[in-house]
Amino acid sequence: MAATHPLLLLLLAAAAVVVLVVAATPAAASGNGTSTPTAYEMLERYDFPRGILPVGVEGYELREDGSFEVYFPRDCEFMLARTWLVRYGARIAGAAASGRLTSLQGVYVKVLFVWLPVGEVDRSGDTLSFYIGPVSTSFPLSDFAHSPHCRGYDHLPAAAAAAAAAAL
Repeated sequence: MAATHPLLLLLLAAAAVVVLVVAATPAAASGNGTSTPTAYEMLERYDFPRGILPVGVEGYELREDGSFEVYFPRDCEFMLARTWLVRYGARIAGAAASGRLTSLQGVYVKVLFVWLPVGEVDRSGDTLSFYIGPVSTSFPLSDFAHSPHCRGYDHLPAAAAAAAAAAL
């Protein structure tokens, strides 16, 4: 029985090496070393600050025509400029062009007691303008230096919170 013990250890060591090699292979085989940019990085490519998206993006799709969808674990509410309560649905969508987000779906701002849809966001210099129908309100880019945290997301399971933090 003592003679099989070293053989068992050798087999376990070989299995561990195989597991490590297999685990490392997808990272090396992902192509030319580039990884898919995050939704936050894609915003910057369209000349928007990453802070326009709250923490917690689970994924996104961006098509060649600029149409996009962004996914959150659930609806997200946060304060913008300590004045406006904003809500992002679990799925937001729209069309992106340099300095302009149009045809937005799933983005709302609370005015008095009513949630109104935000249809467009434009960047002009150091200002972002949010359009609710024909009415707009503008904010300095500095209000979007950091991604806001959704109210209630602090109750997410630890794994989901870690994934949200890693996405930044």
